[in-house]
Amino acid sequence: MKYSVLTISDSAFSGTNKDLGGPLIIDIMGSQNILIEHMLVADEIDDIEQALKTLCEDSDNELILTTGGTGIGPRDVTPEATKNIIEYEIPGISELMRIKNYSKTDFVALSRAVAGVFNKKLIVNFPGSPKAVKENLEVLLPLLPHSIDLIKGNTDHKEIKR
Repeated sequence: MKYSVLTISDSAFSGTNKDLGGPLIIDIMGSQNILIEHMLVADEIDDIEQALKTLCEDSDNELILTTGGTGIGPRDVTPEATKNIIEYEIPGISELMRIKNYSKTDFVALSRAVAGVFNKKLIVNFPGSPKAVKENLEVLLPLLPHSIDLIKGNTDHKEIKR
């Protein structure tokens, strides 16, 4: 699978803190997947939208994973930026991530992460915390091959292995 990572963080962008979520996604995705690009932007809605559009214009990308900016703070605007550009939302992905992780922390209820499609690319928002990135990616990984096939127009329905 060919993918890109977009880290959204004021502190990582300014150099105050290290980006932990983006490198963790890359590590978990492993060598069996192909990283196209890893971008870092501040929590600015226009910058996030532009970065998402740029990544989705790359014909090699199949998947864009974002980390950061999905909470309820005043600077958390990743869901709005994502919704502004996607052609359609896939609410079941973000719902499943919240449901599966609710037993681990009640704070999952504060996540506003969304998933959707733009330019035949799947975009999925993750929180910025490394723990949440790992837990959400574990939920998402089994869905990815079939999801990406369907987005590309392949209508074969496959059984998802649990």
